[in-house]
Amino acid sequence: MDIPTVELNNGFAIPLVGLGTYDMLGQPCADAVSSGLRAGYRLLDTASRYSNEMSVGMGLRESGISRTDVVVQTKLGGGDQGFDEAINAAKESARRLGVRHIDVYLIHWPCPSLGRTVESWKALLTLADEGFIRVPGVSNFKQHHLQMLYDETGRWPALNQIQCSPAIARTELRAFMSEHGIHAQAWHPTGRKEHMLAEPGVLRLARRFGKSPTQIALRWAVQHGIGVVPKSSHTGRQLENLDLFDFDFDSEDLADLTALDRGERAARDSDVEEEF
Repeated sequence: MDIPTVELNNGFAIPLVGLGTYDMLGQPCADAVSSGLRAGYRLLDTASRYSNEMSVGMGLRESGISRTDVVVQTKLGGGDQGFDEAINAAKESARRLGVRHIDVYLIHWPCPSLGRTVESWKALLTLADEGFIRVPGVSNFKQHHLQMLYDETGRWPALNQIQCSPAIARTELRAFMSEHGIHAQAWHPTGRKEHMLAEPGVLRLARRFGKSPTQIALRWAVQHGIGVVPKSSHTGRQLENLDLFDFDFDSEDLADLTALDRGERAARDSDVEEEF
């Protein structure tokens, strides 16, 4: 299955749909990764904080898919922020994953109380300039966090992975990112915690297009150019989450989904919430 790609601001292209691995551990995680790659996924999303990088790497090797065909994406934990700390953490992540380089490396949370965000970003830029990582990016960053990185270094992140779905659309943040060439990638793209999949408008569209509510939510994202990394360990659902490119929403459909947006206050606030 061919998955559309998006070219990032440094010229590197990544698939619009990837496989998430949050809360997957051990051999079941490796099996899910292997199954997903055989189903057609070519982007794997993990993080040091997920404690499953070794299992993700195992699944990559067990899949039989060439490493050169797979984008491996992981994240810097809050406890590893700082220049030297981030350099060492990236190398440890690569070791656990069993790879020689990391394709996409993100600062997982800004963690403002630490005051190490800029030094961490400088570390990522150094690793990118050395070729150890191909895409330096961030996750859960708001406008002022992104602006701070640019003001200090003159370089914008290539990607920002954010909480985003029709229920939490992040319209202003995405507009700011688009203006500065920062690709938006969504976590929790189905809005399950907001019970969005049971909304009448979502169910109506699911019936109209013969798709699942999950596919409706994921289609909203990819039709807006937002990357998604849905998680599933079941081959059937993994395939379903890729089956997003044979239908389109019209303006009325999009308006119905836009009406579900609960606003920025519904999103996790990374100025207040910090994960280490």
